[in-house]
Amino acid sequence: MITSSLNHSISALLTAAKSVVRHFDIPSFRGAWGGFLFLLAPSALFAQTTDYYLPKAVMHFTIKVEKTDYTPGRFAQYTGRYLKKSVGQEATTTYRIIGMDMTPSAVPDTAKHFTLLLDKKHSIDKVARANNGQLLAINMDASEPETVLPSFTPAPKTQPLNPNDFMSEDILNAGSMAKMAELTAKEIYDIRDSRNQLSRGEADFMPKDGTQLKIMMANLDRQEQGLSQLFEGVTTRDTTLTTIDFVPSKEGQEVLFRFSQHFGLVDADDLSGEPFYAVVSDLHSVATPDPAPAEKKEDKNDIGLRVSQPGRIRVDITDGVQTQNSYEILAPQFGTVEPMSGELFGKKQTSQLVLDPLTGSVRSIKAIAVE
Repeated sequence: MITSSLNHSISALLTAAKSVVRHFDIPSFRGAWGGFLFLLAPSALFAQTTDYYLPKAVMHFTIKVEKTDYTPGRFAQYTGRYLKKSVGQEATTTYRIIGMDMTPSAVPDTAKHFTLLLDKKHSIDKVARANNGQLLAINMDASEPETVLPSFTPAPKTQPLNPNDFMSEDILNAGSMAKMAELTAKEIYDIRDSRNQLSRGEADFMPKDGTQLKIMMANLDRQEQGLSQLFEGVTTRDTTLTTIDFVPSKEGQEVLFRFSQHFGLVDADDLSGEPFYAVVSDLHSVATPDPAPAEKKEDKNDIGLRVSQPGRIRVDITDGVQTQNSYEILAPQFGTVEPMSGELFGKKQTSQLVLDPLTGSVRSIKAIAVE
């Protein structure tokens, strides 16, 4: 009875200790619990594992769109008669693409999920992973990768002028819209005439110096602008940034987004916009691996460590007629996965391994002596 009870207590304690180590999933915790757990069950202590992912490339396309709002003036219908110009008679909103940037990043590739074996035969004291489980480094720290997308700070907008501030008493007291338009047009031509006289030095009251001349010319320009708004209307522009994520998975083209002159960026399935395509081309920078032999010998030093050998691809953004932008990136999903031997992490000499967070390839590897 006593022996059975003791065995049951030891088994329960061992289960709890294994749960703690599994919960933290950090090899360095073995130092705190190792002596105790070793006495109970050495195989349970050293047969630890760490799950991890290799990455796949993501392209973040940041599209800069300019929105233009046009509001017709009060005298828009008389613009052709008095100012000899053609202007819109109705309010409109239009959009146009004025720029595009691409920022690469990576996310875990769920098809490349592996398990790293941590046992007493190999000197691995630290495994650095991103919060999403992506493997970053072994036996040293590594910072979480950060993706910084382009930002845009619009210039301060000037307040629109109030045309009423520049209208004479005769204009304001005119009995009809047509008469107001006629008098306003005459005022605009008088302003232009005054400006021409100043520029030629023929004005009745010439300024004393260049500073006064600039002030007088600026005032005349402001008056003309304010009154011209009554005919030509007001146009305002705003710029927006929209980011679209794209994960290239195979060669060929697919709709990245649609764009409408009247609605701006719309969803890829919204037929109100014209399609813009992402055309993916594999540049075949990585050789196709040989097929694995039917009877492959088991590698005793295989600890489940895998790295990426990314392939280079080109992605063209086209509207179906001409290419707007082209980008080349290294994409792990177009490359191969390569094993790395556990011999790199021996008992007498181990290694510090750092992976590229965007590609999962080896960025650096350094041999270090085991103290």
